[in-house]
Amino acid sequence: MSETDGAAVRIFGTVTSTYTRIIQITCEEAGLSHETIATSAQSPHNRHPFGKVPVVEVDGLELIESVAITQYLDNRHGGGALQPSDPAKRAVMDKWVSVANTYLFPLFEHGLVMPWLMQRMAGIEPDPEKINNALPNISRALGFLEMELQKDGAWTVVAGDAGVTLADVFLYPIVRSLQLTPQGEVGIGQCDHLSAWLATLKNRASITATLWEIEQG
Repeated sequence: MSETDGAAVRIFGTVTSTYTRIIQITCEEAGLSHETIATSAQSPHNRHPFGKVPVVEVDGLELIESVAITQYLDNRHGGGALQPSDPAKRAVMDKWVSVANTYLFPLFEHGLVMPWLMQRMAGIEPDPEKINNALPNISRALGFLEMELQKDGAWTVVAGDAGVTLADVFLYPIVRSLQLTPQGEVGIGQCDHLSAWLATLKNRASITATLWEIEQG
């Protein structure tokens, strides 16, 4: 930990955002107090130059982009505990963070999570054709994750005895949001290793401290 242990972090983002939660989890892992100020991407008060969230204020800095934010928080305040020191293991972690952001999040979010969430929160009926078109690709992605979890070198073992890494921090909210949909729950339920990984992380203090409201209902 640094000499500024306990520094407050201000997170500007939507409270249901996957990436807002990723920042919150990282703060919890680093022992940082944090406050989330509800800010939509479309808000005139959003200071992200490309209209994304979250934006973070910490240590006199204004930071954007979740990878940069989480690495800074972990390096500056968490002693790098979420990042393997071994270059090969670090590369595996970085690969999974990239896979989560580049492939899994867009597929899960737009194909299933947002249609289901909008139905639940706003009463907007989802487009069944859109969901049905996404389900085969979602199923293949879950099969890929399940297969990788059976191998040495999957994201849960890159840190060895250190345990959780930023790969877990990014992957958990993305996969968990899918699990909260009816179709996602069924698909993940057929993946023993993926289900076990989710169940293990579900009880971690940083996860329970950052539950979405929908998980508390």
